[in-house]
Amino acid sequence: MRQGSPIIHKTRTQVVVEVLREKILSGEIKAGEPLRQSALATELNVSRIPVREALLQLEAEGLVRFEAHKGATATELSVTQVEELFELRALIEPGLLARSIPRLSPAQLALAQDYLEQLESAFQAENAVNSWSELNTLFHLSLYAGADRPHTLEVVRGLNTNSDRYIRLQLLLAGGIPRAEQEHRELLERCRQRDVEGATALLRAHIEHAAEGVKSLVAEHVALQA
Repeated sequence: MRQGSPIIHKTRTQVVVEVLREKILSGEIKAGEPLRQSALATELNVSRIPVREALLQLEAEGLVRFEAHKGATATELSVTQVEELFELRALIEPGLLARSIPRLSPAQLALAQDYLEQLESAFQAENAVNSWSELNTLFHLSLYAGADRPHTLEVVRGLNTNSDRYIRLQLLLAGGIPRAEQEHRELLERCRQRDVEGATALLRAHIEHAAEGVKSLVAEHVALQA
């Protein structure tokens, strides 16, 4: 039985970040749509200060862009961005995993198993799409924890955050969930077996396959908007 999660007291800025992030990632706020601070503050029943701070954080995550004389807008879908993000992931994550596997503790492997089970449950549940990204990231990061590279892990977390809306497109629109589930289970098993070569090869293929599926979807979306 899992232990209950501790109560976390969130600031107004954190709450606004989470609400706006979900609206952008779900498509409720469309790419290119202006994000007017006064209107958002009224809608969310907060002052403009946490809205401004939230938009700055979302800018750092790559979900919002500030332009002169226009303000903040939701960022556009971009094939070029997909290529860059997933190339960086394929470059960094397999090496991080290779370093981590020999040092992974039973507790870290058990935590990865727990995150994977939560992710698979979220895949099957209604209205759980907003939890996919965090659980997927936590699963991967738990497998990299043995590397003892906290700064690199933060870079990977940032890449995953910026990749999130693209991953959701691939899972939701390209039927990617069954393959993702299978590859995640196999990846965890290879880590348990301390199969560094097999695990890193699978992880690289996992990232590259997702990239190809996302690029096709984004290219189609861009073409329709043209």
